Amino acid sequence: MHRLKSVGVLSCAKMFGVLYGCMGLIFIPFALIGGMFGILSQQTGGAMGGAALLVLAVLAPVIYGVMGFLLGALTAWVYNLVAKWMGGIELELQGPTQPGAPVGPA
Repeated sequence: MHRLKSVGVLSCAKMFGVLYGCMGLIFIPFALIGGMFGILSQQTGGAMGGAALLVLAVLAPVIYGVMGFLLGALTAWVYNLVAKWMGGIELELQGPTQPGAPVGPA
C-alpha cells in the first residue's frame, strides 16, 4: 500500500478551476431558455429577470471556474494539513500489465 501524503495546491486549484468551469457550461442552456422566456414576457420585471439570466449564462463558466480554483486550492491546503496529522489516503497502485512494459510516462 502507498499513501498520498500531500497534493500540489496549485495543481489541484487549476484542475478544480477547469472542472468547475466546464460544469458552468452545463448551466448555460437552462439560463438561456429561462432568460428568453423572461424577455418575451409582457411584464417589466420578467424582462429584467430574463436579461439578468442571459448575463448570468455568459458569466457562469467564469464564475464557476474562479470559485473552483479558489475552493480547489483551499481543499488541497486543508488536505495537506490533515494528511500530516492522519497520515494521508491509502492507495493500491497496479503496475504494468504486460511484462517489460514501461513503467513511467512514454
